[in-house]
Amino acid sequence: MDNIKRQVDEAIIEKTIEYLESNGYSEIKAGLEGYEDPKSFIMKSTGDEITPDIVATSANGKVQYIEVGVKTENPVYLKTKWKFLKTLAQMKNRGFRVISHKGHYGFIDQIVDDINLDKKAVRI
Repeated sequence: MDNIKRQVDEAIIEKTIEYLESNGYSEIKAGLEGYEDPKSFIMKSTGDEITPDIVATSANGKVQYIEVGVKTENPVYLKTKWKFLKTLAQMKNRGFRVISHKGHYGFIDQIVDDINLDKKAVRI
C-alpha cells in the first residue's frame, strides 16, 4: 500500500466544501489552492501517510475529519484509510464523516457497510 494515493477530482472537493460552508462548517482545511492543507498522520503499522480529504469545524464547534467518497480502483486502501481516520477521530474526540456524490452512492454505501461505520455516508 506504500505510495498509493487516491486522487479526488478538485471539482468534487470544491462542491463538498460549498456544502459544508452552507451547513455552518468553518476553519476548512483541504488540499486545494486557497486552503490550508490538512495535517497528515502516519500509520505506525505500515508507515503509510494518511491525510483526510477535508478537516473542518462544525457549527457546534466539533472538529470533523471528512472524506469525499468516490469510486476507486483500490477499495482496500480506502477501507484502511477510513478505519484509521475513524479510530483517530474517536481517540481525539473528533468526528468522522463520509460525503458521497451522485454516481458513487452504491460503491460508497458498500464500503461504509464493510467497515461498520456508525453513520451512513451523507449524500449530496
